[in-house]
Amino acid sequence: MAAPGSRRARAARRRTRRVAASGSDLTDAEWQRILDAWRRCAYCGVDGVALQRDCVLPISRGGRYTLENVVPACRSCNASKCNAEVTGWMRRRRLNEPAFLRAWVEIGRELRAPIA
Repeated sequence: MAAPGSRRARAARRRTRRVAASGSDLTDAEWQRILDAWRRCAYCGVDGVALQRDCVLPISRGGRYTLENVVPACRSCNASKCNAEVTGWMRRRRLNEPAFLRAWVEIGRELRAPIA
């Protein structure tokens, strides 16, 4: 836990305010559907690790926690991407950008389809 007046604590408070201001339309059930659909880190493909919610379009750039914008990310990818634009970040990390984008579109279609 960061000391109350530290830079880290101030950054955490700013992030909390940004998240609250952006709104979150993502329910726990939707997050579970996202996890079930991807089954691993959406960016690097690692599995068997705890996955975190990551906004493809970062909150700092106008993104929101929505079904269409959230993917599961391992801690390493989530921390590394931070508020970067996803395609540029993937190129810098030499990750498979085309495969991610295809999967993101396809899984997004599946998630938006009515539940039978």
